[in-house]
Amino acid sequence: MARNIQSLERAAAMLRLLAGGERRLGLSDIASSLGLAKGTAHGILRTLQQEGFVEQDEASGRYQLGAELLRLGTTYLDVHELRARALVWTDDLARSSGESVYLGVLHQQGVLIVHHVFRPDDSRQVLEIGAMQPLHSTALGKVLSAYDPVAHSEALESDRKAFTDRTVCDLSDFEQILDLTRARGYAADVEETWEGVSSIAAPIHDRRRMPVGAVGITGAVERLYRDGELRPELIAAVRDCARAVSRDLGAGRF
Repeated sequence: MARNIQSLERAAAMLRLLAGGERRLGLSDIASSLGLAKGTAHGILRTLQQEGFVEQDEASGRYQLGAELLRLGTTYLDVHELRARALVWTDDLARSSGESVYLGVLHQQGVLIVHHVFRPDDSRQVLEIGAMQPLHSTALGKVLSAYDPVAHSEALESDRKAFTDRTVCDLSDFEQILDLTRARGYAADVEETWEGVSSIAAPIHDRRRMPVGAVGITGAVERLYRDGELRPELIAAVRDCARAVSRDLGAGRF
């Protein structure tokens, strides 16, 4: 069995200690409460402080939880709320489209899948919650890159790898795709990431009208296309789903 890392266990214990009881604690209080030498406690606190997880009051020298924890917690709550609000609508989208549905958010330099509804048939499928998709070659990634300035920067700075001979890697061509995505309100991926696979995605906004994620369907090219064009009813279904989730998040009408 793998052994736990003691320094991380001690850091976690400190954060829990600071989260309960008194708002601020001194070094001696923290060390004695956790059974640590002052030098050891101070070293861990200094590292946590440098990372923004702990702050030290200049006047008293006491420690309290830092703003970085609030940011991380808010991010978790935002994703949790997004997924909760999307559950019913993504189920409906899977039923109406007959395809797999993915809900994605920006994470580092890619798209993190936070919810996945299986295609409503008897085929064998693998749950992909927690999987990462590229920003530049997937419909979800293009939507995030088009609407979220941070995702846009990440996509430009990342290595835009060619997964197939249809992957758009050139910067100017990629920017044109993002312009088109913003103009029509959705993005498509036609065999740019996986051979024989296509996808359609649209943006989700929150009550501040900020982009918080994207929802899309993925399936075989022959099912998503008809007469060489994306099926308009599938585009409409994806956009309707995105609007419905956005409304539930307080965004109003788009």
